[in-house]
Amino acid sequence: MKQGIHPDYREVVFKDVSSDFEILTKSTMKTDLTTTFEGKEYPMIKLDISSASHPFYTGKQKILDTEGRIEKFKKKFGSSYASLAKK
Repeated sequence: MKQGIHPDYREVVFKDVSSDFEILTKSTMKTDLTTTFEGKEYPMIKLDISSASHPFYTGKQKILDTEGRIEKFKKKFGSSYASLAKK
């Protein structure tokens, strides 16, 4: 492996700022922020969303009423859309 051409692969703490969830993993991302995690100081990267705050993983996901939207579309455009689609 050539020296000096590869990024620094190191332990980094990713912190979800919306839920104060932190996870220690390895990354090559650069940052000037640091934090203390389990008694040791690590570089820190802030996240807007993670599995701790994402609606899909927390069970707070909203289910859309797609049937109502389709019916509304058919009511609004009805036969005029169907005749254009057949051409």
